[in-house]
Amino acid sequence: SLPAKLINGGIAGLIGVTCVFPIDLAKTRLQNQQNGQRMYTSMSDCLIKTIRSEGYFGMYRGAAVNLTLVTPEKAIKLAANDFFRHHLSKDGKKLTLLREMVAGCGAGTCQVIVTTPMEMLKIQLQDAGRIAAQKKLMAAQAQLSSSSAAGAAKPVVETRTTAMQITRELLRSKGIAGLYKGLGATLLRDVPFSIVYFPLFANLNKLGQKDPNVKAPFYVSFLSGCVAGSTAAVAVNPCDVIKTRLQSLQRGVNEDTYSGILDCTKKIWQKEGPMAFLKGAYCRALVIAPLFGIAQVVYFIGIAEFLLDMLPKHRA
Repeated sequence: SLPAKLINGGIAGLIGVTCVFPIDLAKTRLQNQQNGQRMYTSMSDCLIKTIRSEGYFGMYRGAAVNLTLVTPEKAIKLAANDFFRHHLSKDGKKLTLLREMVAGCGAGTCQVIVTTPMEMLKIQLQDAGRIAAQKKLMAAQAQLSSSSAAGAAKPVVETRTTAMQITRELLRSKGIAGLYKGLGATLLRDVPFSIVYFPLFANLNKLGQKDPNVKAPFYVSFLSGCVAGSTAAVAVNPCDVIKTRLQSLQRGVNEDTYSGILDCTKKIWQKEGPMAFLKGAYCRALVIAPLFGIAQVVYFIGIAEFLLDMLPKHRA
């Protein structure tokens, strides 16, 4: 049933995000840093420096936004894919690969309603620590290189903003369109992701089914979700880099700004080289693999069906 699909998708999203959010924060910071302004050399270096400068919970900056909106996002994504697969099937016959891809395309298109504002807010909070750390480093270097003995420079103090403050400011200055900045880039990432992910998962999962009418074991669904998720994540990583850059409202010192997808692509290619489009790819694979593995296990085990079935018995 649709309520069960929505509940399953929501539970899966909450569990997955809680487990992998620090890696997602490292991915955002690695993707946003530009040549000449590198703060971090790797995922582990980013997480270690984040803990040292911002504390353990610094790794979870922006998590509240994700945990709030990931439930409707994952619910829409998984339920929409099932909806399109159901209506594209003919008399219960096996879907062709093309129809599976069309269903995935529909799911990816539907989810951006929630994904775009969620990512927009999350990126501002995740990247704020990197920008503050960069400013502190630049101030320290300027102080050391200065030959004047006028006294110590004023320390750079980071002013922390909340998701609600960012939302109110965007709505006041740009209206609802402010929350949907980077919508085109989000579609460019999420539609191809779903086109790759859902057919690949479905076919991998079928390999573990002894009978077409019986669900595959949970570990098969988990591994299928991990493999399909990481494959699709790496495949669309260039689009994710572009999306992250376009949705970042604040820039570090001497960092480029972009007017659109083509301008962003051109500047990254010219100034940072083609390998820059793979920034954070392994982080993204590490995030997406368990996230979708957990999502598919929860979804296919059917926790929601169990809960919904218990309600009438409890009332009785």
